[in-house]
Amino acid sequence: MADPYQNNVYHQGGGDPYGTYGEGGDQEGYGYQGESYPQEEDAASDATEGHDDEDQMYEGEYQGIPHPDEVKAAQRAARAKARQAQAGATELEELAEQYEDIMEDCGHGRFQWSLFIVLGLALMADGVECFVVGFVLPSAEKDMCLSNGEKGMLGLIVFLGMMVGAFIWGGMADKLGRRKCLIWALTINCVFAFLSSFAQGYGFFLFFRLISGIGIGGSVPIVYSYFSEFLQMDKRGEHLSWLCMFWMVGGIYASFTAWGIIPHYGWGFSMGTEFQFHSWRVFVLVCALPAITSLVGLMFMPESPRFLLENAKHDEAWMILKNVHDTNWRAKGQPEKVFQVTHIKAPKTQEDEFIEIQSATGTAMQRWAVRTLTLCKLVLKNVASLLGPELRLSTMFMAIIWFTMAFSYYGLGVWFPDMIKYLQQEEYESKVKVFHRERVERFHFNFSLENQIHREGEYINDKFINIQMKSVKFENSLFEDCYFEDIESTETIFENCTIRSTVFYNTGLSMLISAGCTFFLFLSFSQAAIIAWQCLFCGVSVAAWNGIEVITVELYPASKRATAFGVLNALCKLAAILGTSIFASFVGVTKVVPILLSCTALVCGGLVALKLPETREKILQ
Repeated sequence: MADPYQNNVYHQGGGDPYGTYGEGGDQEGYGYQGESYPQEEDAASDATEGHDDEDQMYEGEYQGIPHPDEVKAAQRAARAKARQAQAGATELEELAEQYEDIMEDCGHGRFQWSLFIVLGLALMADGVECFVVGFVLPSAEKDMCLSNGEKGMLGLIVFLGMMVGAFIWGGMADKLGRRKCLIWALTINCVFAFLSSFAQGYGFFLFFRLISGIGIGGSVPIVYSYFSEFLQMDKRGEHLSWLCMFWMVGGIYASFTAWGIIPHYGWGFSMGTEFQFHSWRVFVLVCALPAITSLVGLMFMPESPRFLLENAKHDEAWMILKNVHDTNWRAKGQPEKVFQVTHIKAPKTQEDEFIEIQSATGTAMQRWAVRTLTLCKLVLKNVASLLGPELRLSTMFMAIIWFTMAFSYYGLGVWFPDMIKYLQQEEYESKVKVFHRERVERFHFNFSLENQIHREGEYINDKFINIQMKSVKFENSLFEDCYFEDIESTETIFENCTIRSTVFYNTGLSMLISAGCTFFLFLSFSQAAIIAWQCLFCGVSVAAWNGIEVITVELYPASKRATAFGVLNALCKLAAILGTSIFASFVGVTKVVPILLSCTALVCGGLVALKLPETREKILQ
């Protein structure tokens, strides 16, 4: 029997404007081997790894229901017939049809699930990045003596970095490759997240978190574009939606690690007075683990073959597709199933000038400068093409939807917890008792203290034993020869107090404030209605984000997909910055304006979404 791979040689046609890979075969544009290997009846095993629905015993044949394989074959034949009837089909449209047929032959199995986990971790890292600063601020503000303005800037700097990163990496991924750009983006994120955990000053910490955000900003636009190009049409929406879950997993991961790490002050260390490494810095390091794990996994993943085909790298694309096919069918117990695609007809791209400039003569610095300038021009040209006649309407609609959704989601995401905090503060202030210049001597406190402020008091030879202290603040007070033992405290603060010959045993009173109080305040059930509404809003929003991201992938062609996703994601981060700033300003002022703003934005976005085309049965262009 002849070697089935000996004819897999690609030829460039002389006068043909694109590479021609055969004219024969069952489908126009790519062919199949004429002979196939016989398959034994027991070749497939349901117990093998990577088993999918299509290789199970089909039970509907006795009821006259067509087998899924027959349905796919009919769909493929219909597409081929339509392609032949459509004389004006472009080269890229032909490639899209061919590529869809090839992905159906490759199947869905072990390879896609492996890539799903690796890219999911990258998306999880993006979710973690959105929460890191918020969780470390209560502790970091004391280590770095931050003002309110500096805290606000630190909270916004991450979104600013992610906005810049989404735009840059999305554009570059369409020119340099999905895998390469994602590796660089995650590397930058990991390196600068690591450096930020050791930064002692506010300026360095701010700078490192900015660059870290620029790195992780590339994950969302690249991940969805990358994964979608390994999915066949009937699996695309489902599996892209599942991929969205990793972003929420990132938020859960950040929350639980903050709860488990930050309150443990003993986990840190110090080197003199100049270098302090407290538990919140350990938390920052742990938050980089999803990005590191994804980075390691990407080393074993290939580039997108669709990107390679559109950039005239046909041999590499064919080898990757063959590997995907063989990996999936081996896992399903059918190693003898041959990858029958021998010829791919793909358009020749216009990137020759870019490649020639890269290898031009001159110094290394000159070549780098010319290459960088050329890359910038190509990226900006691709961005401008999103407003061209074919894509202008879709881009405008998607921009409105992304902006309104992000404005409401992130704005209310800040407003809800701030509103809870404000209501609790109001409740506290309505019940608080103020004691001014009291003098207590030789007294045994054997009762709980709650919602109290003691100013300029003197406590001489007093005992505080086996009591609870909740929301108690001592200001400018003197404690002399006092004894504290077995105290359960919550938000108990000693501010500018003088403490002499006083013993603290089995208490947490030496700490000004609990590191995780913001996290527990967020989980407070004292304002149950607001929390219930927030949970409902977030749950519905997750479903909306799933739909937005899937349709963004399906609306744009491969050569512009990551660029469009990057631009829209950058717009999303801009909306997040505006939303968090505007909504936060209404806390304590009015409840009506934030709700109306959010409702109006979401209604506008929903009405625009009605104008979008249905893409569920659309081949990925």
